[in-house]
Amino acid sequence: MEQQRRTVTATLLAVIYLVGGALALLSAARPMDPDTPVPLLVALSAIGLVGGTVIAYLGAALPPWGVQVAIVFLGVVLALLAWRSATAVGIVALGPAVIAAALYAAHVLPLPGARAYAAFLVTATSIGAAASGPTGFLVAWVPIVVTALALTEIQGRVSAKLRAAADTDPLTGVANRRSWEAETSRHLARALRTGEPLAIAILDLDDFKKVNDRDGHGAGDALLRDLTRGWARRLRQADLLGRYGGDEFVLCLPATDEHGAWELLARLETTHEFSWTVGLATAQAGDTLSAMLRRADDHLYLRKAARRGT
Repeated sequence: MEQQRRTVTATLLAVIYLVGGALALLSAARPMDPDTPVPLLVALSAIGLVGGTVIAYLGAALPPWGVQVAIVFLGVVLALLAWRSATAVGIVALGPAVIAAALYAAHVLPLPGARAYAAFLVTATSIGAAASGPTGFLVAWVPIVVTALALTEIQGRVSAKLRAAADTDPLTGVANRRSWEAETSRHLARALRTGEPLAIAILDLDDFKKVNDRDGHGAGDALLRDLTRGWARRLRQADLLGRYGGDEFVLCLPATDEHGAWELLARLETTHEFSWTVGLATAQAGDTLSAMLRRADDHLYLRKAARRGT
């Protein structure tokens, strides 16, 4: 899922660059005014076409910082084009590109970042337009600026809600399995690189099925919400709680060794009277997330068996 999201992000960015490059080449081939900066348009066309091709080739391999650099560069290019525009029509014609850049930023960046980028974009392009030779564009330019800012806010809020829905378990509000695995994999990679400890735990509720059978699924859902709320209050900010199955939860505990993990798990046990069994694994050299989960699951099975034997 994460790779698919990054592929879509890169593809949209590549389309923006390629379309922009093609339009710049068309404008250079058929200038609207004798003062049209044809050499600049040719250069920007080459940058857009080559840059778009490279971005499309990289796809999901394009790092997040590369996306951010490409977005900022796009804003600089639009400001430069506004500054070198030979006619008022040429300035106003940049409006769709400004709105498209703002919408893309709102789609891929967190809302505060999207707002900051939209402010930078409209400010830079407006300064460029004001510093250019043509006049009479203000009446058309103001609606463009307002539209870009308004659509950034709307798209940013919608995208934030969609990302939250895609990453969150709808019943309990904790991370779902996909988002938990993606974030925990990043924590594990950092732990293996730096040598800091990392622990993961599987929490399996004891006799949860009896609650559903005796009191109904509504009661079972309420129990899950109560448990996760209690756990969340005792967890640290860096800890990541996720729902892995119907009555099975997982914890990622960064910078935590086995002793620290058991101390934290003991605190969780005081949050609710309902019992659960824990399987624990700590990171080892060359580990993978699947290997850690397998060890934690084996540990859980042994503890479950021991509990049934007592």
